[in-house]
Amino acid sequence: MNIKMFTMGALTVAMMSGAAMAGSTSALDDPAKMSPFFTDAGMKTLRSEADFKTAWMAMKPDERTAVLKDCGDTTLNKAHADFCAMAKKMGG
Repeated sequence: MNIKMFTMGALTVAMMSGAAMAGSTSALDDPAKMSPFFTDAGMKTLRSEADFKTAWMAMKPDERTAVLKDCGDTTLNKAHADFCAMAKKMGG
């Protein structure tokens, strides 16, 4: 009986932790969404303003909204300051 209770408790904690981690992802950390905005694989150098705008307009409106929301978060903005400044210029 104790082993069953321990196993169920461990599974519950694992599932709750996984859900918490999944909820903390940011559009700004998604390489598939972010790579069109950068010239390099390391995503350090932004494209020109014209190319950035092209990539920005290619995104779905709800994706742009999510990105702007994430850019409004001060912690996320610090890590992506240049990108967020350009994104706000395009759509904010």
